[in-house]
Amino acid sequence: MNFGIDRLISEPALRAPLKGSRVALLAHPASVTQDLTHSLDALVACDIKISAAFGPQHGLRGDKQDNMIESPDYNDPVHGIPVFSLYGEVRKPTDKMIDAFDVMLVDLQDLGCRIYTFITTLRYVLEAAARHGKAV
Repeated sequence: MNFGIDRLISEPALRAPLKGSRVALLAHPASVTQDLTHSLDALVACDIKISAAFGPQHGLRGDKQDNMIESPDYNDPVHGIPVFSLYGEVRKPTDKMIDAFDVMLVDLQDLGCRIYTFITTLRYVLEAAARHGKAV
């Protein structure tokens, strides 16, 4: 089985529609390639113009594993891009957040368990993107 992130990285034709776009990534700690590279790092390494990242509950890289711990927005210390929390001061993307990208890639795994918030976060992102004419 190939994960979508691995296909995107290995198949230039899949990346072609992203050329020239400001791309955001909505991801969490399980967002990794088959060699366990975080999806954000893998996308940056293959020359996709990542302009922002978004983290759901527990954060982009799993820095907030305790349940119900909210996380703030911050600048990624490695890639220098804004990382917006969708489990902090807001649960829905703000206009400022949406303005940071043209296309959003989503790499979230979900168990379908009622206590997980990832599917709700995705819904809020889809609604905000639709209002602003952004692709997901």
